Amino acid sequence: MGRKLYVGNLPYSATEQSLREAFSASGTVDSVSLITDRDTGQSKGFGFVEMGTDQEAQAATQAMNGQMLDGRQIKVNEAKPKTSGGGGGGGGRGGYGGGGGGGRGGYGGGGGGRY
Repeated sequence: MGRKLYVGNLPYSATEQSLREAFSASGTVDSVSLITDRDTGQSKGFGFVEMGTDQEAQAATQAMNGQMLDGRQIKVNEAKPKTSGGGGGGGGRGGYGGGGGGGRGGYGGGGGGRY
């Protein structure tokens, strides 16, 4: 098992500090990254915690997966490594502008003569 953990179903009230405190009971927390919306700055409800060792990561997964954090049952598992999809890596993010100009239409970009 790797040291980096995916933490999902987080409450919007979660902070990097609150995650660090929750996971530190299982060992050394090297880093915490809470994923936020780039426009609003609000949490997207997931993040990553990197533990000091593989053993600490495994202990944290067993201890924290399914636990309640601010009223939400969080999900914790090993983070999957980033994959580079040979030129199509941003396609899955089209709705947020990462997949090219066409994917931005739903957010006001490319509305043409509506203004």
